[in-house]
Amino acid sequence: MLGDLFTKPKKRKYATIPSDGTKADVPEGIMTKCPECKKIMYTKELQKNLMVCNYCGFHHPIGAKARIDMLVDEGSFEEIDASLTTANPLGFEDYMDRIEKDKQKSGLNEAIVTGHATIGGNPLVIAVMDSRFRMASMGSVVGEKILRAVEDADKTNKPFVIFTASGGARMQEGMLSLMQMAKTSAAFKRFSNHGGLIITVMTHPTTGGVSASFASLGDYNFAEPGALIGFAGRRVIEQTVREELPEDFQTAEFLLKHGQLDDCISRLDLQNKLSFILSIHVKAPGVGGEVDGE
Repeated sequence: MLGDLFTKPKKRKYATIPSDGTKADVPEGIMTKCPECKKIMYTKELQKNLMVCNYCGFHHPIGAKARIDMLVDEGSFEEIDASLTTANPLGFEDYMDRIEKDKQKSGLNEAIVTGHATIGGNPLVIAVMDSRFRMASMGSVVGEKILRAVEDADKTNKPFVIFTASGGARMQEGMLSLMQMAKTSAAFKRFSNHGGLIITVMTHPTTGGVSASFASLGDYNFAEPGALIGFAGRRVIEQTVREELPEDFQTAEFLLKHGQLDDCISRLDLQNKLSFILSIHVKAPGVGGEVDGE
């Protein structure tokens, strides 16, 4: 009994159980957490800032039509080839089921939206890839829509601007998918030979067959900050070369530092930048023609 006088009493552990009345009901989608800085902000405020984090500048993913709306002059966009949709040339199991799900999720028929528009009054043909649809992988329809858009730009003497965001070639279409790399690159070359202006803007992520083909063939090659741009994955490269790669390897900033990009432009500044470039490259009607070169 006397020993109890010298025994340190055990601390009691208490748990607070909140009542149902203390829980605030927050409507779904009203708040967004930034994956980079972990700050929580109102989704409407984020949308007003073009889906760029107010705290750290992280560029959140954005759909093709939302990107077009924030870039082009109001009411100027006229979509082309909207009805083109994917078939299943190889009879790949459940491929069409996945396509239908992506159609419902994105509201698109394919992973790219193309059309005519103006930016700052300057006419152009624009193409925007949407990673919500099969990770914007390049299949036969994506390649065909890019080809037709470039040919439209050629016929109408307009610059061609494309925003890339892709996981690469679409495996469910096999060789038909891979051949789009050559098809789109050849279209870019023909347009360039005719004096056409090509601007590519690489967004997160631009990888695989898209990065290895037309994505880097612009007269101006831009990227959004923090975008992942590369062909093979980081781990595959490290295992091949048996070296540890820099922390910022395959980012837009890394490519800019090593001369692979012309500029790394914030989404907030992109409209003004494109408007300026388009204005100094306006081509008078009838100007053009074949340019010597292979």
